[in-house]
Amino acid sequence: MCTPCCISQLACCCGSAACSCCCNCCPKIKQSTGTRIMYALYFLLVTAICVIMMSPTVADALKEHIPFYSEMCEKMNAGENCKTLVGYSAVYKVCFGMACFFFFFCIFTIRVNSSEGCRAAVHNGFWLLKFIALVACCAGGFFLPEEETFLEVWRYVGAACGFIFLLIQLMLLVEFAHRWNTNWSSGVKYNRLWYAALAFVTLMLFSIAVGAVVFMGVFYTHPEACLRNKVFLGINGSLCFIVSLLAISPCIQKLQPTSGLLQPGVISVYVMYLTFSAFTSKPPEMLEINGVNTTVCVFPFNSGLESDKKIVTALGTVILFGCVLYSCLTSTTRRSSAALRVCRNSEPETERARCCFCFGDDTDYDDEEKTGSGQNVLYDEKEGTIYSYTYFHFVFFLGSLYVMMTVTNWFHYDDHKIEKLLEGSWSVFWIKMASCWVCLFLYMWTLIAPMVCPKRFEA
Repeated sequence: MCTPCCISQLACCCGSAACSCCCNCCPKIKQSTGTRIMYALYFLLVTAICVIMMSPTVADALKEHIPFYSEMCEKMNAGENCKTLVGYSAVYKVCFGMACFFFFFCIFTIRVNSSEGCRAAVHNGFWLLKFIALVACCAGGFFLPEEETFLEVWRYVGAACGFIFLLIQLMLLVEFAHRWNTNWSSGVKYNRLWYAALAFVTLMLFSIAVGAVVFMGVFYTHPEACLRNKVFLGINGSLCFIVSLLAISPCIQKLQPTSGLLQPGVISVYVMYLTFSAFTSKPPEMLEINGVNTTVCVFPFNSGLESDKKIVTALGTVILFGCVLYSCLTSTTRRSSAALRVCRNSEPETERARCCFCFGDDTDYDDEEKTGSGQNVLYDEKEGTIYSYTYFHFVFFLGSLYVMMTVTNWFHYDDHKIEKLLEGSWSVFWIKMASCWVCLFLYMWTLIAPMVCPKRFEA
């Protein structure tokens, strides 16, 4: 049992065979899904390394627990205590290598429409060789000439590509909200419990959104200060209320019968999260109270509760990973691609209501399986690719630069540490606040687009 599994894994690492787990009790996996998961693992590994590079806590722990740490750094010509391997410049170089890796595959897989060719085989296999290539690309970033010029230019390239990725992420959120409502609504005609689930989730989402408004109104506003917080909280709350009314208005219901309150509920919760994140990301405001300068409009962390800040930072990092991976893995499906083009999906609607629909494929395939001692693999691309390889790698390319900018706190990078991921910066504040408005605009556009461009949305 062990020998066939080892041979299978060797073929996966050094050949074009699809990757799978050795345990045969694992559920079946499609080749296209396995390929995307492997690239996501590569992406996640490099992202984790970037987070470590921006964490002085981790650097100090390595210095304390690794024997002969200083001597090893000197032998690698990494400077005293490996100072060239930490900080924002190191993150820029590593992300430059990862971005080059995905950009190369973006160019390499242009016009690949069949999984039978050699380029498709490279895309779907040879994982060990590709891992070595990724490591070489990331290491190569440390040998670039004219470091200052590179960092200055790459910063603006990263900012531009990061904004594009953020836009794709927001469009996918809108698509996710519509898909969730459509999927669960399709089950109402067969089982009324789906209607109860739909109503319950909608009520919970709006309760969270309203609770967030009240929470921010209590802790992030002040009668004599924080005017921006009051204005933006009022604007974002009002816009969420307007799009909720618009979603159930008769003119929208006539063209989109499945439009309901679930979608604006999802959008409202996300907008409130971005608003809260923006408020916590701006520099603190000071107000003289009883002759003492006091920080106002912040959550009242006690000075001894540093662990709470670490928990919030860890939560922010997890949310970052989740948003990036969801955007990278789902933006290449046919349904999501149609949503990104803002047109009606040409695929026939064969919705089957299910609780976990996020990563479900658009259609079910009945292809041959690879049976053996390990996990069975469904080769679902025998008749052609089911997603765009080029676009898949392009999204990961953008995601690499988005991670680079987020981990280094966008334009406030000099003294930034990963432990301060959620601390004050005006650039981060305005990016998140603008994201709120873009998200609301995109959702509002999906509601009124069938009225403005009816031909584009004809079935």
